Amino acid sequence: MRIVKIVSVGSRVFVTSSQLAGIQGIIVEGPNKALEEIKKLTDDSEVGLVLVSDDISDPINDELTALRAKKDTLVFSLPAPGSEKSEVDYRVMLKKILGV
Repeated sequence: MRIVKIVSVGSRVFVTSSQLAGIQGIIVEGPNKALEEIKKLTDDSEVGLVLVSDDISDPINDELTALRAKKDTLVFSLPAPGSEKSEVDYRVMLKKILGV
């Protein structure tokens, strides 16, 4: 059985919250730094899931979609602490990933 790591990427509050749940994390200052870290994580065969706060992922959404299409690692956006509730159209996201 293969053990797969989950890693969170985002603000100090987002990462600290995930660490309380036992998930390791990387604190980043902005979207560009987050994208660098996410690329490194998706290259790591031990990482199976990357959780990113939506305040960080929204500005780099197109880059993340392209990354999702090329990598096996799941990259999933979660609401940042204090962010407003929003709808996610997973069909549109899947079409972008598949290039349909």
